[in-house]
Amino acid sequence: MGVQLAVAADILSGVEKLLQDAQETTKPVEVEPYRSRLFELFVTADGAQLVRDDRKSSLSDQTDEETDLSADGICRLLARRWRLDMAARESAASQSRLPANQLEQMRLLWSVMRMWMEWSYAWRRWKEFHHG
Repeated sequence: MGVQLAVAADILSGVEKLLQDAQETTKPVEVEPYRSRLFELFVTADGAQLVRDDRKSSLSDQTDEETDLSADGICRLLARRWRLDMAARESAASQSRLPANQLEQMRLLWSVMRMWMEWSYAWRRWKEFHHG
């Protein structure tokens, strides 16, 4: 296992544990301590050059999906890990609702995706507004 792959796996597991903790305590990830802990994981992922620029990536990119810790990448990997991708397809096919637990997991992923995208955007544009 390459170093980048190992770091990506650790960060993804950290995000997953954080989301599970938030779900168990029924607190949103947008509040402390979850927000700060998630931001620390984002900074680590960015420092390891694992946060791809969502503006430049596409589904046809020949990138290593397991090390894509962009907002899309994290959500895709966790949805697969939690089998939400299959549950959503089955729900759509049968025209039924997702179970409450899976709906809550989807909500958590949407929250992470939104915050991760905002941080990515701000991080990319930092130098533009903070001249030395």
